[in-house]
Amino acid sequence: MRVHVADHPLIDHKLTYLRDKRTDTPTFRRLADELVTLLAYEATREVRVTPFDIETPVGPTTGIHLATPKPLVVPILRAGLGMLDGMMRMLPTAEVGFLGMVRNEETLEAHTYTNRLPDDLSNRQCYVLDPMLATGGTLAAAVHFLAERGAHDITAITLLSAPEGIERLEQELAQVAAPVTLVTGSIDERLNEHGYIVPGLGDAGDRLYGVI
Repeated sequence: MRVHVADHPLIDHKLTYLRDKRTDTPTFRRLADELVTLLAYEATREVRVTPFDIETPVGPTTGIHLATPKPLVVPILRAGLGMLDGMMRMLPTAEVGFLGMVRNEETLEAHTYTNRLPDDLSNRQCYVLDPMLATGGTLAAAVHFLAERGAHDITAITLLSAPEGIERLEQELAQVAAPVTLVTGSIDERLNEHGYIVPGLGDAGDRLYGVI
């Protein structure tokens, strides 16, 4: 698995205000949206394209457009929905699938409760959206879910990541045939005893949707 930390002053700036407990829900939602667009720019550097002939006002040239089949963007419900608009701003022609997963707060294991994905993902590039890579169980389960359906290339995009989550992903995804990339805004210090990222930003889903 390849890990890419998107190191940019604007990313750090937006993360600072996302972390601040005084940031209200509307501001948090807007900053998360903006941050995802910046991360999506990094995550799509290797998106597949094909040549495309066009005519400019002064002559012919060859450009590129997204290859077929189109990329598939997969937000993990519910918090991943808060990242969808920012991602689609960069990939407006991509298709969207949904994966509902919940973490058991006692065992910290992820359970799938719904999916709205194509059965066959052969030759598809997939972009998984989940704000926090904490214990790694949810994201690992999501990647396995996509790989089992034949996904050709999988990129996970997170606002923050914990070292423990990254280590677990590397262990659990070692046998996945498809190449896997993690693009994240920051690798934080650690997880606490409750499985939350420190210093982190709290529960991203609660802060996105106004439940504190």
